[in-house]
Amino acid sequence: MNELVIMKDQQAVTTSLQVAEVFGKEHKNVLRDISNLNSDRLNFEQIFMESTEPDLYGRDRRIYYMNRDGFTLLAMGFTGKKALDFKLKYIEAFNNMEEVIKEERIQLPSDPMKVLELIFEANKNTDKKVERIDKDVDYLKNNQRLDQTEYSYISRKVSNKVNEYSQVHGSTLTAPQRSKLFKDINRGINEVTGVKTRSQLRQKDFDIADEFIDNWQPSTATVQIIKQMSNVADGQTTLGA
Repeated sequence: MNELVIMKDQQAVTTSLQVAEVFGKEHKNVLRDISNLNSDRLNFEQIFMESTEPDLYGRDRRIYYMNRDGFTLLAMGFTGKKALDFKLKYIEAFNNMEEVIKEERIQLPSDPMKVLELIFEANKNTDKKVERIDKDVDYLKNNQRLDQTEYSYISRKVSNKVNEYSQVHGSTLTAPQRSKLFKDINRGINEVTGVKTRSQLRQKDFDIADEFIDNWQPSTATVQIIKQMSNVADGQTTLGA
């Protein structure tokens, strides 16, 4: 629940993916609800920003970023006590993020040299302010989500690692068996980085995930399940013969 609201382009926003996860809805249904609002709002593009984000296999999927107004409009249709509790938590998260933006007005540059310039500029202030700004810069940098290039790199590396294992241990692995391997490696990435889904990876998680993929081997349980699936397939083949 700490990631309900993020900062994007100096604005407090959430995503359709996050809303779907928190409220227990199918993402396609959340996209449908947002699309239905498009015909009713003249300022739709100001409160809902369409974008894309890679899925677990590195394929682009459509998402929406939304500000407080967009979320409020969308969530009006969510009913029930549980939904009300989540809406209140969202409002609190928006308030906290907007307060941070209002007080600090720190925009983290994507260029590392610009980040250094920001730190050098902070050194002109008092020691106390320098310490606070340095911490803010580190926090913002480390907690930014991976950009699309970085996320695609992780996705390709996961696919290559699964392919490498498949080639070494049997190139005839079926799609369900390969799916077990993908679930195993993704589960491991989530565990070592402390996220629920790979799409939540942050800058601070990149090196950890990269190293994990390099050293990944499927768990004993996954290996045994794959062998059992092969035995079942072989048995069916024998019966068919």
